[in-house]
Amino acid sequence: QVEVVESGGGLVQAGGSLRLSCTVSGEDNFSNNYMGWFRRAPGKQRELVARIRIGGSTHYEDSVKGRFSISRDNAKNAVYLQMNSLKPEDTAVYECNTYLPKYTWGQGTQVTVSS
Repeated sequence: QVEVVESGGGLVQAGGSLRLSCTVSGEDNFSNNYMGWFRRAPGKQRELVARIRIGGSTHYEDSVKGRFSISRDNAKNAVYLQMNSLKPEDTAVYECNTYLPKYTWGQGTQVTVSS
């Protein structure tokens, strides 16, 4: 059974940084999965903010481009999200999954950015 666990969130002032981690246990084919970080802000639908292909190429949603960086460590079944220059509008629950979500969603990790 695949389990997704996100961590690294917290409360930070605007302009600050956080590094989120996601580990996927029970997955034998992680290195062949196109992974993504998503977020759910209050009153909004879940959105994909960053994704990383099998070969390591990345893509970002316009509002985070230049501030967020996604990376992966296939040996650890892990994907990371470095978030810099955080803004209050980045406040959300952050979750990871495959680009076309196939795992049961984990708990996510709360990121709160104060102004």
